[in-house]
Amino acid sequence: MPYKKYTRIRFDLEIIAGMIENNSTVLDLGCGPGDLLNKLIHEKKCVGHGVEIYEEYILECVGKGVPVIYSDLDEGLGDYGDKSFDFIILSRTLQVVHRPHLILNEMLRVGRVGIVSFPNFGYWRVRSQLFFLGRMPVTKDLPYQWFDTPNIHLLTIEDFKKLCRDNHIKILTQISLGDATRGGVLARCFPNLFAKQAIFKVQNMDEATASTHYSSTTAS
Repeated sequence: MPYKKYTRIRFDLEIIAGMIENNSTVLDLGCGPGDLLNKLIHEKKCVGHGVEIYEEYILECVGKGVPVIYSDLDEGLGDYGDKSFDFIILSRTLQVVHRPHLILNEMLRVGRVGIVSFPNFGYWRVRSQLFFLGRMPVTKDLPYQWFDTPNIHLLTIEDFKKLCRDNHIKILTQISLGDATRGGVLARCFPNLFAKQAIFKVQNMDEATASTHYSSTTAS
């Protein structure tokens, strides 16, 4: 399938693409049909690779010329060496793996910087369905019924921030997405309640400290 420069991709993926530097090496964990990697490879000249478990998505990646391998993220990233990539992306995938804390640590072992996005289970519409209807919520970002959902570790923005603190991970950037567009006053001010999903740029605390020290030394 030939690449089309203006192919429309999901809004959150557009934001993630904007966080990736030109000519970077990128590993996309749970890359789906490869839309993000396709954009990064052609528009930002990145060297991109995907990891995916669903055969239909792998076939779509191959059709787009996106390098992809079949792998189960729950088995870890043992095939990749330390700091093999500049950026590791985990888009709407953290909540489907069995051991989220381990995959988060692994991705920051393999990559210099991690970008993680997930639907926010603390979003007010989700809370409302659970509180008023007494049933597991079903929304556009959480479209499955309780008995067939792949989301096995639902989390809120505050849950993720605590996970980062507990694992000595520094949050470099947090972007909260509201109902229609990036940001919005309520989503920015009260993200755990009014953000439908969130995107975090993260780094190991030790590496973040080292980068800051290097920048300070260079500037002086």
